[in-house]
Amino acid sequence: MLKHALGRLGHLVLVLWAVTTLTFVMFRLMPGDPTLNFLSPSFSEETRAALLKSFGLDRPMWEQYLIYMANLLRGELGMSFLQGKSVVVLLGEALPNTVILTVVSLSCAYAFGVVAGAFLAFRRGGLVEALAIPSALATRAAPEFWLGMLLLTGFAFQAGWFPTGGALSPGKELGSFSTSLVSGDYWWHLALPALTLMLYLQGLPLLLMRATMLDVLNDEFIVMARMKGLSRWSIVIRHAARNALLPVVTAFALGLGASIGGNVVVETVFAWPGIGRLLVQAVQTADYPLAQGAFILIAAVLVLMNTVADLAYALLDPRVSFGAKR
Repeated sequence: MLKHALGRLGHLVLVLWAVTTLTFVMFRLMPGDPTLNFLSPSFSEETRAALLKSFGLDRPMWEQYLIYMANLLRGELGMSFLQGKSVVVLLGEALPNTVILTVVSLSCAYAFGVVAGAFLAFRRGGLVEALAIPSALATRAAPEFWLGMLLLTGFAFQAGWFPTGGALSPGKELGSFSTSLVSGDYWWHLALPALTLMLYLQGLPLLLMRATMLDVLNDEFIVMARMKGLSRWSIVIRHAARNALLPVVTAFALGLGASIGGNVVVETVFAWPGIGRLLVQAVQTADYPLAQGAFILIAAVLVLMNTVADLAYALLDPRVSFGAKR
């Protein structure tokens, strides 16, 4: 177990180095000039050169890369070109909003998916299953921005029950993380983006739980439980569902990592001040340090949650043995 964990840690470091290098090169080769956000065409070339020097973009790319990696090892991600703030500070302000949105929507999606999937497996072949499976597939296949726009049109623009975007009403300021958690206005703004993500994410745990439950219900220990005269609900809840949860738990860990970086569309549609929206703004304005920092953070969370899912699988299922020959 320890050997495998160290190996996964080495893979994590290697992947993060590769992501850092690729994003560094990619942003400097893609079209766009960060000076266009500060200078008009009437400014001289000398002024533009001075601005590039202040950004550190006048040096060769290999020298910029070495400086960036050295700063990264010290925990420094540079200064945002456009906002003039530390990238670490900007990411720290946006990350809690993304985490709250992700945890709330993912938890609700998996709680609903697990219960609904177990119920559909238990009531297989009925009318409810015939309606639920296509609905789950439809919401899973529908684009996130389309679901978001439907909810905005129905519940925000038409009914007026929810705000159209942002994290707080006009005139209010976003305080600390703990302050946001107890703010009713904050949760009111969170409702529609969280519901959008929940509708999009619930299809996977529902279908996965149903498929796993159908396999477990045919196992020998379930047949033995029936022969003992146990009630149907006892068999489903205490025996079948408990053993069918393993793939769902690992999928939750993977989904948590993927959702942190996959909320870009939803955060943009609802103007939610998270990492995804910050990344879009940084790319649009050629803000290299901010975009690189956001990519590295997203990649770190994704790789870390993959590692957690891999290790959790072995802890939850003793039959899994790292390095065992099959």
